[in-house]
Amino acid sequence: MSQKIEDIVDNILKLPANSRAYLVEVLLESLDFEEDFIINDEWKKEIKRHCQEIDEGKVKMISGEEGLSQLQRKYS
Repeated sequence: MSQKIEDIVDNILKLPANSRAYLVEVLLESLDFEEDFIINDEWKKEIKRHCQEIDEGKVKMISGEEGLSQLQRKYS
């Protein structure tokens, strides 16, 4: 791996988890050639908005396990 790529990876690993997750999504999308995985511009804007809200602390993150538990309590 070239030094430039290693530097990029080092910088990426310093980002908050939410930003890294968004970056993973963008990178995976760039590798996906199947028609059914294309994310249109409106969804991209929505994803960016949600990531920004998370980064700014406007929304509280919970684990998937806790989210499922809350849904089960709500709809049981």
